[in-house]
Amino acid sequence: MPLFYNYDVITIGGSTEDISMNIDDYHLITNRDQPSGNPLLAFDYGTKVRVSRSVSTFGGGATNTAVCLSLLGLRVAGMISYGSDERGKRIVDNLKKNKVDTSLMKKIISEVSGFSFIAIGDDNEHVAFSYRAANNFLEINKRDISKLSQTKWLFLTSMTGSWKSNLDNIFAVPKVKVAWNPGEEQLDAGFKALKKYLAKTTVLSMNKDEAIKLILSHPDHSSSPYDFLTSSVNLLKVLRGWGPEIVVITNGPHGADAYDGAKFYYQPVIVSKHKEDTTGLGDAFGSSFIAGLEIFSNDVKKALYLSAKNASSVISALGAQNGLLTRSDVKLLFDPKFKWR
Repeated sequence: MPLFYNYDVITIGGSTEDISMNIDDYHLITNRDQPSGNPLLAFDYGTKVRVSRSVSTFGGGATNTAVCLSLLGLRVAGMISYGSDERGKRIVDNLKKNKVDTSLMKKIISEVSGFSFIAIGDDNEHVAFSYRAANNFLEINKRDISKLSQTKWLFLTSMTGSWKSNLDNIFAVPKVKVAWNPGEEQLDAGFKALKKYLAKTTVLSMNKDEAIKLILSHPDHSSSPYDFLTSSVNLLKVLRGWGPEIVVITNGPHGADAYDGAKFYYQPVIVSKHKEDTTGLGDAFGSSFIAGLEIFSNDVKKALYLSAKNASSVISALGAQNGLLTRSDVKLLFDPKFKWR
């Protein structure tokens, strides 16, 4: 392996500009048709909906993780798609402001940049209306393999478009660690389509609903009983058996679990004093875990704690990036005698 890397992490995926709106006039409808059981957010059709506050921020899995990792002191670049519009310029400028190397970014000519409208309710949970736009046209080709080999870690977020050929080239990069949070299209494709990538994954992270969905797509588990699927230990064992070195599963207010093949770990939620917005929690948690492995020499327990602490911080501010911790913040969380690099 090379003695020196240009980067600690290269994030791969999409970018957006987000319009977050606190809304007043809505209805929550009980939903028993979906396994998640999440209620439906409804509005009176043909009427105006009052917005009490609106803020423009930045989002997208690859940009959120890049900013998080950079603020925690890692050397980060993004192989991220964006459009040839003013929104794209703002996205790039935001990354530069947060000391993310933008030299690997991919500008999609004649396409607009991705954006999302995020509706935030009284309990500060949200629904995101996402237009992927230029994100659908991200292409990782064979010429990119040498660029991607300049890092210790590749962090993969949700991908659309030519995602299968992109993953083929990403997982062909030699001697790098891969952290992967599969997106909706990957989970819809199921185990058969993902098994060769899972076998090469270093850290697999997802929420519990996503883990259940992926496991149910395997023929040996398609009829697994409810009691089996509700156990995080069972889910961790199955997923790690498919190849990842470490599996992390988040479970909302119930905390997070991890398994490295030798030990199970549990991290309870660190409750924020003020809950502002849940946007970007998953990105903050997953990227903080990788930062923690780097900062704390593969100490899974400390990495999970850092993840929970950063998620708690993000939820206290509007948007996916505004509440993120910095390296200076993190130093105060642990023993001051700890040797930081």
